[in-house]
Amino acid sequence: MHPEASLTARWLKSVFSIERCTSPARLPVFLCPALQRAPFSSSSRGHRQLNGRHFQSRRLHAQAAAHSPSDSEPLRMPNPQRTLPVQCSGCGALSQTTTPGLPGYFNLNQRSVAEYLGIVEPKTRLPHRDDELLKNILSDVDLQELKEQGVDLRGLFNEDESITNAPLEEEDVDPEELAKESETEPAPPAGDPVPICERCHGLIHHNTGTPIFHPSVESLRETIHESPYKYNHVYHVLDAADFPMSLVPRIDQLLEAMPLRSHNRRSRASKFFADKKTEISFVVTRADLLGARKQDVDHLMPYLRQVLRDALGRSGRDVRLGNLRCVSAKRSWWTRELREEIFERGGAGWMVGKANVGKSNLFSAVFPKGRMGLEDKPLKHDISVDLFQDAEAAGKEDANIAKESLDGEDEYSLLPPLQPEEAYPAMPIVSSLPGTTASPIRLAFGGGKGELIDLPGLPRSDLESHVQEEHRGSLIMRKRITPEQVSIHPGKSLLLGGFIRITPRTPDLVFLSYNFTPLKEHLTSTDKAIRVQTRTDSPYVENISLPEASEDIRLAGSFELRYDVTKERAGPLTRKNALNLPPEKLPFRTLAVDILIEGCGWVEMVAEVRRKHFVLPPPRPRTPPPLTPSPKKSKGSYGEPVLLKTLDLFGTAPEPEPLLPPPPQQPQPEPESFWPIVDVFTPEGRFVSSRRPMNAWLINKPKQIHLKKRPRRSMKSAKKREKVARHSQSS
Repeated sequence: MHPEASLTARWLKSVFSIERCTSPARLPVFLCPALQRAPFSSSSRGHRQLNGRHFQSRRLHAQAAAHSPSDSEPLRMPNPQRTLPVQCSGCGALSQTTTPGLPGYFNLNQRSVAEYLGIVEPKTRLPHRDDELLKNILSDVDLQELKEQGVDLRGLFNEDESITNAPLEEEDVDPEELAKESETEPAPPAGDPVPICERCHGLIHHNTGTPIFHPSVESLRETIHESPYKYNHVYHVLDAADFPMSLVPRIDQLLEAMPLRSHNRRSRASKFFADKKTEISFVVTRADLLGARKQDVDHLMPYLRQVLRDALGRSGRDVRLGNLRCVSAKRSWWTRELREEIFERGGAGWMVGKANVGKSNLFSAVFPKGRMGLEDKPLKHDISVDLFQDAEAAGKEDANIAKESLDGEDEYSLLPPLQPEEAYPAMPIVSSLPGTTASPIRLAFGGGKGELIDLPGLPRSDLESHVQEEHRGSLIMRKRITPEQVSIHPGKSLLLGGFIRITPRTPDLVFLSYNFTPLKEHLTSTDKAIRVQTRTDSPYVENISLPEASEDIRLAGSFELRYDVTKERAGPLTRKNALNLPPEKLPFRTLAVDILIEGCGWVEMVAEVRRKHFVLPPPRPRTPPPLTPSPKKSKGSYGEPVLLKTLDLFGTAPEPEPLLPPPPQQPQPEPESFWPIVDVFTPEGRFVSSRRPMNAWLINKPKQIHLKKRPRRSMKSAKKREKVARHSQSS
């Protein structure tokens, strides 16, 4: 499309979307945090001013350091050799030097930023002891002779260091070039590391920072619609710690993407919406939390598909889910295959998911690095069309479009400008702080074949707001947990962190619990657990919640152990290479359920019930439809039905029968549950769900250590003495 036509289309789009822009809450505020404080105008002129203010930070020059607030004296600024990057490579926020504390703020008085801009000279590296030793050894070596033989050792030291008095060739030193270099300040090398904003610096080195404003699904949808590519692929990232609580329901409909393909053989494999094709894949990250080996996690794929179908609801019963992957960026499980898939697919790849599910870590692991060209494999459809009259005009037109995309001249675009492609670009930072990514991070690969975009996380859970600040890091499951088996007898409850309580409701039944969360567990009586949770007594049990959180403890849900896991947990009784008994013949049933805690993990609850007590709920009786008496009929002479009653026009009409009121319906008693039940109490009665059991304890069972005991004493000598004594007595 011609640039003027593109600008005209975007201008028309802005004019006809005035009513949609009347509320600043509908705009993607994560692209410009200043919109929350700026006065909003519904006119196109006000919209243009906001967008100009939005992109003004992209053209900030280093000379603005004199106006930056700082406690120390600002540096004197000669002509800088560079400008600030358009975006912070760590969080994606637009660069700015005016408001400290907001994402993307660069302090120009900072040494690393000043060295990158070329304001000050970089620090000279102090000579190391090994360098001095090597310098003394090579002092007697003729470097000129070694250079003639093809060995140049001068690169081992800095250029300003003289390691020998050997004469150099005359052509190696040009006095005119030395004079020019002495007059002008040398530009910083192109390989200098790109600095990051102060917020990212605090996250990396001090683990401190404030989360950003979380966008809505509508904001992400509008951002994806701005994609310059025809083929788009959305990777919905899910967390394995609380799978599937991080799922966004009906994401294909909310993003206006292609519906999930069903088992119907007539279901369409592809479909275009508004001349664009957008597909969705599900990626479960941090798979190393589920098992110690890759084979164990691969065996869980049928289970993960079934759980995801249950989470999708009624629309997900017949979904194929061949687009589900389970990866681990920490162990490099299936990341290579996903990286090859992203490169072969091309187009735009979008990382969509809730906050703190591992999108940035996955982004760094699957981005196709070191692939600047398309020489690996040719395109499937290599078609070229000459749209210009000559090559010179085409080159100028491409240069203008590239300059427009890099300089950010398009004020109405919701996407930040695309940065120049690099073989090994700086990756987004990885932090446990929810809401680290402040703006979309676009990185191109394959010489323009496609790009991968890391989007900000959607709002997930505010459970950390009910926990003390020093204990908020303990809510994140960072490594695989090997739990202990805890028996919950009647009258007792299980506390997690002192503020989450799990209490069995079914009497005369022992429950087994396996805590797969980083929260510290404590088993105590139910009365004491209530006092600990509400902070009324028992100071010896730690409660990591805030004091005001204990005042609003509610029932989060009552969960039934309705999943039969007798075959998996019966051991050799049902194993094929052992007794191989069917579960129906066993005198007991083993029931289980997984209780999910959002963002933390899960607790596996198991109970064993005797078969005589295990009775399935009876089926609901079907009420037959009311029978209406049909008129009596008789057959005539020819077999035709004849009504017995005839119409009498001269008789009197019969009186209608009085209508009696229907009998009052008695309230039916609620049916008793035939499954064991556990109650979970949390602050505000939230952050809890359930799923079918994974039986993770069978995979992550602690190893049984067999201690070498003292061997039993031999009884040969004792038996020999008894034999001799019997012979002596008989003789």
